Amino acid sequence: MDTELAATLVHVFVTHRIDYCNVLLAGAPKATTDKLQRLLNAAARLFSGTKKFDRGLSQLMHVDLHWLDVLQRVKYKLMTMVYNCLHGKAPSYLTHSCTPISDVASWRHLRSASRRQLLIPRHNLSTYGRRAFSVVGPGAWNCLCDELREPLLTANSFRQLLNTRLFAEY
Repeated sequence: MDTELAATLVHVFVTHRIDYCNVLLAGAPKATTDKLQRLLNAAARLFSGTKKFDRGLSQLMHVDLHWLDVLQRVKYKLMTMVYNCLHGKAPSYLTHSCTPISDVASWRHLRSASRRQLLIPRHNLSTYGRRAFSVVGPGAWNCLCDELREPLLTANSFRQLLNTRLFAEY
């Protein structure tokens, strides 16, 4: 099997399955995402033909294959979902979870309102409440740089800038 066919098969069968509904893993314990990261590492080793304890796997994944780690994939998916909510391209039940601070009358004078940050609601449950989209989505959005929160960005340019930012973290 040639390398191009192997790359296509790995991409179709492994990375697409890892990306399926992975936004549910936002805020999940590290043990949960570690299993998926091991699977992604094994797929990269299969593609490259390296052994389990060979060095340079992270460079292979990030530089050569241009793959994000599982936690960054979750963050990417979460941020694109929040972007879609803010631009009216998501279902209404998700859109209601992303309220800009500038839309709250008593908070319009705050500095965070001019920085296009979102309102993070209070939550009661310390385990699952902090993992709800209404909490983790706006929280992650507020951690983005101001350049990415620019409302005039198109969807493609937002995804490209976000991808560049996530790869810069390595």
